[in-house]
This record gives sequence, structure tokens and C-alpha cells, in this order.
Amino acid sequence: MRRTSSRTEPRFVAGAGVLLGALLASGCAAMPDSGGITKVELSQGSADKNLQVRVFPVAPAKGAGPGELLTGFLDAVTADEGYETARKYLTEEAAARWNPDAGIQVLSANPTRWAGQSVTEADTMVSGSVTGQVVARIDERHSYLLTDGQRDISLDFTFVRRKDGEWRIDKLPDGVIMNEANFRNSYRQVDRFFYTPPDPSVVAGSTGPEVLVADPVYLRRRIDPLTSAAKALVAGPSKWLSPVVRTAFPNGTTVDKVTVDDSRVAHVQLGGTDLSDAASCKRMAMQLFFTLADQGKGQVERLELKGQRGACPAGRTDAPGVGPGALAGSLPAQMYYQRADNGVLMETPEPHNGSPVAGALGKPQPNGKPPLGTIAVARDGSRAAAISGDGHLLYSVPLATSAVAMPEPVLSSPVKPGEKEDGFASPSWDGRGDLWVVDRNPQGPRVVMVRGNKSYSVPVEGLESQQTVQALKISSDGARVALVIKTAGVPSRSLQFGLVVHDGTPEAPTVRITKLRRVAPTLTDIASVSWADADQLVVLGKEADRTQQLHYISTDGSRSTDAPLQGGEGMLTVSASESRGYPLTQASPVLAVAESAKIYNLISGQWREVQLTDKPASFFYAG
Repeated sequence: MRRTSSRTEPRFVAGAGVLLGALLASGCAAMPDSGGITKVELSQGSADKNLQVRVFPVAPAKGAGPGELLTGFLDAVTADEGYETARKYLTEEAAARWNPDAGIQVLSANPTRWAGQSVTEADTMVSGSVTGQVVARIDERHSYLLTDGQRDISLDFTFVRRKDGEWRIDKLPDGVIMNEANFRNSYRQVDRFFYTPPDPSVVAGSTGPEVLVADPVYLRRRIDPLTSAAKALVAGPSKWLSPVVRTAFPNGTTVDKVTVDDSRVAHVQLGGTDLSDAASCKRMAMQLFFTLADQGKGQVERLELKGQRGACPAGRTDAPGVGPGALAGSLPAQMYYQRADNGVLMETPEPHNGSPVAGALGKPQPNGKPPLGTIAVARDGSRAAAISGDGHLLYSVPLATSAVAMPEPVLSSPVKPGEKEDGFASPSWDGRGDLWVVDRNPQGPRVVMVRGNKSYSVPVEGLESQQTVQALKISSDGARVALVIKTAGVPSRSLQFGLVVHDGTPEAPTVRITKLRRVAPTLTDIASVSWADADQLVVLGKEADRTQQLHYISTDGSRSTDAPLQGGEGMLTVSASESRGYPLTQASPVLAVAESAKIYNLISGQWREVQLTDKPASFFYAG
């Protein structure tokens, strides 16, 4: 199938170029209107099935003018190789100066190229520019940075005629530019993993081992992806995540080689570091194993790490308490629901009728008291947070047969009874046993962390004066939090990520949320959010003039799937689990609660109604 290219060409006639459009699942490929024949291969991999084109660049044609050079160069930087061919479009001096790794500017569409002046036989230097609308950037550490709306750019290029009469680019900006379709075709998201640091505000050893936190980056999908992932890991975390993670790799560590044998064992050779200390070697090896296993999607099952001195192995079972999602809870994830008729909390390993939990929440409220409001179960299943029906009180209730009566509330809010939009909301547990909740008291809105029977107000740095937190979801590692933000006078609610920084001492803990990062700016309403994996949220929300849909959003702000999943208008909440299985693609189904107490689970991209004889008011995973 042949399509006409949507590219806006400069005044010069385009000559050499490569295939710009990605071959979509429909089987159609975009073809250039002019230029030389280029080689295209179709990937046979199962991942990213709608992005299957392998592109090979073409060197500049003899006698090509500035316009053809500009077109060819911009095409060559998207090709599936290094930048060797792209540098052939530059003078020797420019090729030496140009730093393509300075970052990527992702445009909403093909850039518009303007030559700026007509070329005559007497000209030895001309200038041109490239304009477009930036929707995102990839920084020098490969991190995705969402822009606040589309931003216009104009980048200048200078062309000179060499002594042999051939034109070359002599001045150009560092980094590369490409449209969004070519970016998705050439790059893929990869998770690197870094350790959580010690929490100075808890007694040493009381919160279990350090765990790995996902830090997504974008790397070339077909240029030695495993080595690229290992190098990106050794280079350190993203600027955004760095305040709440640490790495085992010393400064100066390099990745010399990555290979995978037929037994699916990755062999990694490091330079610039000593691996003779067994504990340090193992910590590095675990970071590398999970990073390569995530990148390889089943290609890597074990890892052998070697250095100038020393070596060690790593695998998923070597340190089960360290891996991503290790604090998320049991696998398969336990499910819970609250009966609508009497408020009893039920548990079940499958989406069907369950049994009452142990303790006070496993029976109706005594003395005719109204059922409790929102309930959230701790990730280890030992207790649950429960908000009173009027939103005024917060309880932390043991799920044990010995806990037959409701305990005293751990927190109260001065909200007036009956004011539904005020009071406590969205209780959420991290994997270390801390309970988080939002107090929507109009006179003093706040985020609160409850540790044991003590509560601590949590400042949210970066909130504007007219903004308040309406709901939250804390990640199992406790390092990141998703916040639903309301701005006074604005009917819609926005979604932001923040980092959780603990400080202080065990006697005087402090905690704050910082580094707010807005994501999904096109969503005008956020109905429900839940962590669905170590690096992404599942969000039930809608865009302007569209129906409510389910969106997967990465912690860097990028959309994790090209198209959202349809969610019915009647859906009220969604719940997912961070618990990971093996292979890494195994996951618990997403659950949704709809109007009329209907429950759905998402299996293979399809919503299926769950048949229950109980009428549930909510259905959710631990956390």
C-alpha cells in the first residue's frame, strides 16, 4: 500500500533519504515521495507488534544540495545503526563537534524544513532551519521529559561547499530531532533498577532489606539493546529519581561487554571496578540482572558478572526480598471486597465470592452503626485501614482472630458529618507498613503518614497556593507517590508524581513529598488510580469530549501503550497489583468496580464481568 508522505519539504529538491514512516499493524508503510531505494526489514519479535520496521540509512548522494543533505541527515539519525552514516552529511570539523547523545527532541509531526535562501553556483555557504512542535524530550541520561503542551522550536543549520564542490553541514545543534512515530519505531522504554536508601527515621533493620526501584529510560530498540541497558544503568539514575535511590556501581565503572549464551545466561564484563568483595559484587549483579531481564523479556534468566578482579552470579531467586515489587504483597495477589449490605470485609484469592477476614472487620458493625467507608489492606495482609462512614475517623485494624473489637481511631478530621467531599480519603499502604491518607478538611487540607499509632503531617513541596491533594497512591517501595490534585476554580483534576524523602531520627521522624512531576496533561478528569507495576500506574480517566478510558502511564510521564483501553462510563474505581511473577510479563488482572455493584476484570485486553452472589461496594488488592 502506498501513501503520500506528509513531509513538508524545503525549497530544494529532496534526493537521498530513508523510509520515515513506521510500518503499522495494518500492514501499510509510509513511503518517501522521492529519493533513493532503501532497505527495510520487518522485525519478527513479539514485543511492540505495531512497530516493526528496521530502517537502514543512505549516505549523501554525489552532487546533493543543501536541502537534500538536510533531509537525508534528519532521516539518517532515525536509522537502526549508530551515527556513522549521519556524520557523513557533516564536515569533518562538524562531525567531531556534534554530540548526538545530548538528547532527543520529539516532535508531534515531521519537521518543516526551510532553506532560507536560494542556492546559486557562486554560493559557498547557506543557512537553513528546521521548525516543529516539541511534545517531549529525552535528556542526556535517556530520561523522558514531558513538555507542558506543545512548544515551537526553530533549529539553525549552516551548509558549506567543500573544495571538491560537495555540500556538507558545518554547523548544527547537538542532539537529534525526530517525529513521534519515528521515535516510537526507533526507541523503546527500558527499566533500570536502583536501590532504596536507608531510612534514618526508623530503627536500623526494622523495615527489612533495601529493594530495587524502577527508573525508566528510552534506548535504541535494535542497536545492541542489552549492552545499551547495562551502560545506562552504570551511568546512574535519572535526575528526577536520584534523591530517593542509590547505586552499587562506583564512579568510573564501565561496561566492556554483554553477551547471552544459549542457556539464557547473560555474561557482563565490567571495567574500572573491583569485584573481589562478594557483597558489593552481588549488589551490582542484582541491579544488572533485573535491568537485563526487563530488557530481554525472557531472554535472560541468569547473570554472570565479571570484573578486573572477582566475579559473582545473580538470578531472581538469589535475593527474593530485593527485586522490584518485593514489598507489594503475595503472588498471586490476594483480593478483597467490602459487602454493600453490611460492610463486612471479605478476602479471596480469585475474583469470586470470598470469606470474611479475621477480626473486627470480618463482621458487621455493632449496635447498628453504619458500615465503614473506604478500606485499604496492608500489603502483608496483617491489618487494614478503615475510614468511618462520615469520613471523620481513621482506624488501623488488625486482621487477626484475637482482634474482636474495633480499636480507637488513630486519626480524626474536623470535617462536618455528611460533607462527602471533605474528610479522609484514599488510604494507601507502602510495603514497609506506613499508612498514608489525605485529609480534605477545607480549613487545613493535608497529607498524613501514620506509623504505628503516631501520625505525621507530610508537606508537599511544589503545590501552588490554590492546589490541594484530593487522593493519593503510594508505591510499595515507599519512594514514589501518585497524587490527584485539585485547583480551586478548575473543575478538572490533574495527576502528578512525587518523591517521598524520609529524614529525622526514630524519635523524631520527618517526611516530605518533593519533585512533583505532572503527567497525562490531556486527562481532564481522574476517577481512580492504582499502581499496576514497578514503574507504571493504571488510570481511569477521560480526555476532553471523550468517554472514560483506562490509561497506563509510566512514572516518567510517557504513555505505556499507544492506545488507551475502553472503560465504561459506569466504571467508578480500578485496582491493580505491583506483585510481579516470572516471567516478568505475568501480572494479576486489573479489577474495576462499576455502577450497580458490577465487578469486571481485565484479561487479555477484554473486560469480563465477575459473577458474585455477594453485592460488593468495592473490590481491590492490598495496598
